[in-house]
Amino acid sequence: MPGSPGQAFEGPGSTGRAPEGPGPTGRGPDLAAALRPLLIDVGIPLGTYYLLRDAFGVSLWLSLALSSIGPAVRAIAGLVAERTVNVLAALMLAVNLAGIAVSFLTGDPRAMIAKDSIVSSVIAFAILGSVALRRPLMSAGLKPFITKGEPRRTAAWDRLSTASPRFRRLEMLFSTIWGVILLAECTARLVGAYTLPVTTMVWLGTVMALGAIGVAMIAGGAAAGPIQKMIDAEAAAY
Repeated sequence: MPGSPGQAFEGPGSTGRAPEGPGPTGRGPDLAAALRPLLIDVGIPLGTYYLLRDAFGVSLWLSLALSSIGPAVRAIAGLVAERTVNVLAALMLAVNLAGIAVSFLTGDPRAMIAKDSIVSSVIAFAILGSVALRRPLMSAGLKPFITKGEPRRTAAWDRLSTASPRFRRLEMLFSTIWGVILLAECTARLVGAYTLPVTTMVWLGTVMALGAIGVAMIAGGAAAGPIQKMIDAEAAAY
């Protein structure tokens, strides 16, 4: 969840100058790389659920529980491979493990679906908390896509993040937008978990999650566009 948002904002904020880094031909692989974790984390659990439930006749709650093991294993593998603590990955791992435990102990499929809303809420509160601490969490995902990994643009980001109050406000606005939208998605999914049929919420929950990400990408442009313009100007000045 935290690396993909910046990809949607490469266009807004263009100054009309020739790009400093890879041209449009380089954006396809970048987009694929950004979306791959989302496709794996969403597609595999959903496919596992339907395969277990419809093809093998596994019970509803057990299908839901087993479909959460994949994301948990993926989070552990990421932590081991990177050898660093990724805050969002750690949160996802903790919530997934808790959800699996609750599912096996209670056997309640609605509780398992409601667990997904906890994922959004924990991440949302973490993002909003980082804004309150003036250490905006979503900047870690936005920075690589705005700077495109170029040393001059990366240095421009670092300078602005340290010395420009406006740039810092935009960073915090970007994280605030994501935090608020994820919190709204969490509320909607929690209500749906206990008011709609379980089989409906299995697919609708995924739609809600993807929809929230899409809305956050679009709304986040209010901050990402000006950030990109400031990076363009700062990089060109040095």
